[in-house]
Amino acid sequence: MPAAQAPSLRVLVVGAGVGGISIARGLLREGHDVTVYEQRPDVHAGGGAVTIWSNGATVLRQLGVDMDRAGQQLSTVRVMTSTGRSLATLDVATIADRLGEPVRMVPRHVLLDRLLKDFPAERIRCNARAIGAVANGGGARVEFADGSVAEGDLVIGADGRHSMVRDVVGAGHGEPTGWCSWQGLAAFPNGADERVAFVVIGERASLGLWPAGGSEVQWWFDLPWSPGFVRPARPIDMIRSTFTGWSEPVDRVLAALTDDDLAHSPYPHFRHPIPRPGHGALTLLGDAAHTMPPTLAQGANQALLDTMVLCKAVSEFQRGANTDLPDALRWYEKTRRRRAAAVSRVASLQVSHGEAVLRTAAMVSDRFMTWALATFLQSVSHRRMAADINRALSADTACRR
Repeated sequence: MPAAQAPSLRVLVVGAGVGGISIARGLLREGHDVTVYEQRPDVHAGGGAVTIWSNGATVLRQLGVDMDRAGQQLSTVRVMTSTGRSLATLDVATIADRLGEPVRMVPRHVLLDRLLKDFPAERIRCNARAIGAVANGGGARVEFADGSVAEGDLVIGADGRHSMVRDVVGAGHGEPTGWCSWQGLAAFPNGADERVAFVVIGERASLGLWPAGGSEVQWWFDLPWSPGFVRPARPIDMIRSTFTGWSEPVDRVLAALTDDDLAHSPYPHFRHPIPRPGHGALTLLGDAAHTMPPTLAQGANQALLDTMVLCKAVSEFQRGANTDLPDALRWYEKTRRRRAAAVSRVASLQVSHGEAVLRTAAMVSDRFMTWALATFLQSVSHRRMAADINRALSADTACRR
């Protein structure tokens, strides 16, 4: 006789970013009682644009998020040196065909808006700054700065790099990688080719120009950084002195930028040590679990994969596959740990090198580079689990017709 299905869970999600809303959306779909707590006065997305690779696009489709015409679908990534030498031309369209979903550059606010479409607004509590979380025998609770407390069966820390929940579970703090990004999203007519993203690598710096839909371009300039960094009074002069002459499109962007465009930069790169198993009914998701440098543009995608695996873990618990919820959470953490660590290691590799090293890299064929990236993404994306979930969702949709 099959085990009786467990009742729905009271889930508390700390953080209303992409990761927090994604997991809330997934667990609401499964019938759980989910509340999202956000310390800001409203839900909004900071930063510029994010790359949604095929692994992340698969999860968005599972969540019922319509990404049609969102941002800019990409076909090619061209990588060159600061002296104009071609390093690689990655065939992103081939990667998308192999992995089954398109690759898009999407403004972060557009992604969050798509996730929030049809999401019940009453499930989000703003101005709720969480200051503590405690696991107990019957579940967990979250304590807030105003003295209030919320009780639940499960607490998910999706509260970013400075996660309070991460501190509670005893995970290590993020470690600086020695680099930072000066970045933004702005309208630059003819600033970059439609569907073609550019990466330019120098000896001690690198940059990117990625189309994000319409005339919008996600631009970034990566430079060394240390905790003792002193921000210059006119950072645009520093950026121009480093990157002028690297390419004609770069010069056009540099001419249009002002210090105001750099007001929120730089963004130092950090890497979290992947946490050991949590305890009780507390777990982590997204940047709270594994902040990593933006080199591979996998941050949002890894949060979405966390969502897929955590929803699977909770679903298996509901069906009686795990004896208790903490066991299900430890399975989720173990399942994600090795793959998230692999992505973090690759994202932390030094990109900028001397011309001699870059000349050697240019000898690798474009076809091999495209194959290698597709193979890596496939290997860290729980493809078998995703396929099983897709089949189950298709069967469920067919039954409802």
